[in-house]
Amino acid sequence: MAVLLHWAARAPGAVCLLWVLCLRGSLSFSAGHGATCEENGSVYYVGEWYFLDSDPCAQCECTSGGSLCARTACTSLPTACIHVSHYPTDCCPRCEKIGCEYRGEVYDLGQAFQPSECEQCTCDSDGIARCLVADCAPPPCVNPAYQRGKCCPDCKDGPNCYVDGTRTQVIPGGETVWVDSCTKCCCHDGQDAGYWEGNRLATCTRVQNCTAGKGLN
Repeated sequence: MAVLLHWAARAPGAVCLLWVLCLRGSLSFSAGHGATCEENGSVYYVGEWYFLDSDPCAQCECTSGGSLCARTACTSLPTACIHVSHYPTDCCPRCEKIGCEYRGEVYDLGQAFQPSECEQCTCDSDGIARCLVADCAPPPCVNPAYQRGKCCPDCKDGPNCYVDGTRTQVIPGGETVWVDSCTKCCCHDGQDAGYWEGNRLATCTRVQNCTAGKGLN
């Protein structure tokens, strides 16, 4: 593992890494071997490299002036990392899973999925799930019903509408209906979807000079 060491002059007899650790540990001399360093409960000779047991990110070299250590810089984890593990013996965290998390579910990069009847989603390479939501047209009836597995509601009985603002009587679309002996109403046939935007009432006309019992049934 390559470690960059940066030196800076300090007080006499001390040398320190600018951004990490100074000379540390004890220095001793062994007959026939010169200077040694004591770390991790072990003895290291000048020129030997080792990692500190107390800090897996610190790599040290035994020098004639003592142990010189520098910390390893961890690389950034992938943006799409959704599961990170940090093992005690490892310096840097590990990315165990790359993908997207959406509403508690995990998806692979590039995977298309449908979290609900009205959504179509894709797990993008940046780890973000992007979804398109269906925009349902107004149903051509006053009593639409939602079906399992379908996004938009259906008119099981076909187009229909209310006779008037009381919303108590419903007539089918596409035909003229006498709602009483003097009043006939026509409901839209449902072919023009735009018509149903907020329109739920039939068009009614009353026969002039009509009295009860003289209208058509």
